[in-house]
Amino acid sequence: MNGETIVLTQRAQQQLMVLNALERGDLLMAQAADLLGLSVRQVRRLRAAYRQRGPHALIHGNRGRRSPRRVDEATRTRVIRLARTTYAGVNHQHLTELLAEREGLTLSHPTIHRILRGAGVPSPRRRRPPRHRRRRERLPQAGMLVQVDGSDHDWLEGRGPRLVLVAAVDDATGEVLAAAFRDEEDAHGYLLVLREIALTRGLPLALYSDRHGIFHRPKRVPLTIEEQLRGAPDPTQVGRVLQELSIRWIPAASPQAKGRIERLFGTFQDRLRGELRLACVAERDGANAFLAGFLPRYNARFTQPAATPTPAFRPWPVGLDPDAVFCFKYLRIVANDNTVTLGPHLVQILAGPQGRSYAKAPRRGPRAPGWYRGRLLPRAAPGPRPAYSRSVNSHPGARPPPRETQGATGNSGPQSAQAQGRGADSGRVETRQGSPLEADAGREREVQCSTAEDKITESLTGQNH
Repeated sequence: MNGETIVLTQRAQQQLMVLNALERGDLLMAQAADLLGLSVRQVRRLRAAYRQRGPHALIHGNRGRRSPRRVDEATRTRVIRLARTTYAGVNHQHLTELLAEREGLTLSHPTIHRILRGAGVPSPRRRRPPRHRRRRERLPQAGMLVQVDGSDHDWLEGRGPRLVLVAAVDDATGEVLAAAFRDEEDAHGYLLVLREIALTRGLPLALYSDRHGIFHRPKRVPLTIEEQLRGAPDPTQVGRVLQELSIRWIPAASPQAKGRIERLFGTFQDRLRGELRLACVAERDGANAFLAGFLPRYNARFTQPAATPTPAFRPWPVGLDPDAVFCFKYLRIVANDNTVTLGPHLVQILAGPQGRSYAKAPRRGPRAPGWYRGRLLPRAAPGPRPAYSRSVNSHPGARPPPRETQGATGNSGPQSAQAQGRGADSGRVETRQGSPLEADAGREREVQCSTAEDKITESLTGQNH
């Protein structure tokens, strides 16, 4: 009308078409009411208004009007001014609280956000949009990928200590292969789980976990002199076991990437925690014993068949001693009297073939017999380490013993062991931090000492984090 352009909604356009057909006589009143979903009486009123005002009768009367609940311009201007001056740099949620507390402006957070966004004042704290993730299908064969992780939770619900459940789940079937309760997430727990999998199912092709320091050396940890000469860091205890068994370690980039083990812990925190309460379990040993009966029932309920029925687990190598693999190995230096300090103990290594001495030979391990080129070394029963005092060097001008040997009984690191070896040989034992030639000569006579998994002490696991 009068050349004016009218913008109609989809609903108004439908009404206009029906009313025009009604005016032309193409439709009856009852048919028009059915098409518009209105009563005949409402269609009559709508046609009367259309005859009087034309298409304007189909536009809602509140279009173009300001809402009576709209914030007045003075308040909007004040909010924008405060956001740019007094409260500059404050995020919108915090600004909403400060305006209500200090300025007496009680507005909702969406209102504040809408006012400031319209004025071009963004919130200083930008929230990243969620990353797009796509579903990863299960691998076709059992044993191709095993996911491991630890869950720190109040499993005993206050009846006992807070525990960490270390578990392993097969990616193809969702079967829980092994699990163990620990006081903390440590390397000992993962070695227990890996040992059970290897001896009962076989060796998996790959292990999938987070980037915990138990599995690899963080980049922020500086390299030792020997590692710099070698050009690579020493593996962790769990990393060494994976290398010896040719199991590939795959680190996860995010918790969502290992969703199967995360969902497993969510189910366990619902089902396992309740069953532990019903069984009145109140300590760690009882919880581990309860797992022996719980896991078969859980697997029978939730395990899915793999796409390929033939498993991919590799058999355990023939002739390989599990105790020589699932253990902690540390570098030690044998003193001139063929003794090695093991914490508070002193182990005497007996003579080798043809009276061979192992003095100055590096060895590995804290609390178990020594191994030399895959052969078990004869040794005597461990005895107490002798205490050092100034009476040993009582002559005038004598230098006191090294600081590490004075009452050092709990440190099992390589440096303390070298210092203890110097004390046992009157300070004449060379350390491995010498020249590269000395290090190479020591490697030719390397002696390893491993600790079986049932003898691994809790004091050693802390060095693997």
